[in-house]
Amino acid sequence: MLVSEIIQELNRLTKELSSGYKALYEAECSLAEAELRLDTVEQKAFLNAQGTVADRNSLARLESAQDRFQRDLRRAEVNRIKTKIKSLESALTASQTMARLLEAESRL
Repeated sequence: MLVSEIIQELNRLTKELSSGYKALYEAECSLAEAELRLDTVEQKAFLNAQGTVADRNSLARLESAQDRFQRDLRRAEVNRIKTKIKSLESALTASQTMARLLEAESRL
């Protein structure tokens, strides 16, 4: 691999990481909104339900199931982005190591 190729790869990875950090922030905001919706729907359903506390809890969970599912999807999205960022950071570190090795080799 040539030095110019490594530099291109370092630039590409850096740019992609920057996009990843922005995507992570947006996904975390979306997750927070989904958690707020879930809490609101579940608590309102609990307050409107009749019966024992166990019955009210069960009914509230049933009524909020779709919101819980949406929250779980947002959480999965956050986790996927975090995994991708870790992968990019590893690739960036590997590219930096290759650049240092080539630099050291060229001095010899």
